[in-house]
Amino acid sequence: MSDNPQISAVLAYVEARERELSEQAGQLRSRIEDFTAHLGELDAESENLRITRKTLLAIPRPDPVEETPRPDAPDHPAYQQILAALTDAGRPLRARDLCEALDLPILPKNTEGIRSKLKRLVTRGILTEPEPGLFTQPRA
Repeated sequence: MSDNPQISAVLAYVEARERELSEQAGQLRSRIEDFTAHLGELDAESENLRITRKTLLAIPRPDPVEETPRPDAPDHPAYQQILAALTDAGRPLRARDLCEALDLPILPKNTEGIRSKLKRLVTRGILTEPEPGLFTQPRA
């Protein structure tokens, strides 16, 4: 140190200021390291998301699953009533049982009319006939 008191005071100030600045610079370097690490994490996650988006866009669309269309019942109200009665019964029915369910008189013409409609529904695939004369809706 110098013998000059003014220079000694200035040198002491310079040394104190150097320590102060060195400490602040060390703190900033530490924060920069933290920010750099955090920035690296954000960049990595951003890159992962970009790759994920690119991968998802490259996946081909699946072919639409073609379901076997269920045959449409004839529009006539009698067919709709027959199907509703079978659904309500929840079990296989005979033509005579359907006449009763539909509040039709048990006459041969009614029974045969219902039977022919039931057979038509079987040929269209709307109903099944597990045994002769017994009609039911197919299981899904």
